[in-house]
Amino acid sequence: MFKPVTLAPALAAALILAGCAEKSADIAPSYVSSSRYDTMNCRQLGAEAQTVSDRARSAIQAQDKKASNDAAAATVRMILFWPALFMIKGDGSQAAEVARLKGEREAIEAANRARNCGIVFKE
Repeated sequence: MFKPVTLAPALAAALILAGCAEKSADIAPSYVSSSRYDTMNCRQLGAEAQTVSDRARSAIQAQDKKASNDAAAATVRMILFWPALFMIKGDGSQAAEVARLKGEREAIEAANRARNCGIVFKE
């Protein structure tokens, strides 16, 4: 049987982390149909792949920075002023943007494979 005193720190840590933004690696892609790329030739698909990759890179960097800032703020707030923990915003439109762009990338990859365009995505 667990004592309530030993469970309290673990429960507090779980509640703190629940309000924090997720790291981009933990965000699942949203579904995007590859049919939206059906009319593009390989050159156009390559250009779209580059655009989506650039936007995804920026969104991922912003999301990871937000996740790091939330984690640091949660630690400081827990130690110095625990009521401020309720002000941590967590995920929002930035995480949705990451999920959407990951989905677009998957759709472009599917169209790339279907046409044998040979587009190689760089991480």
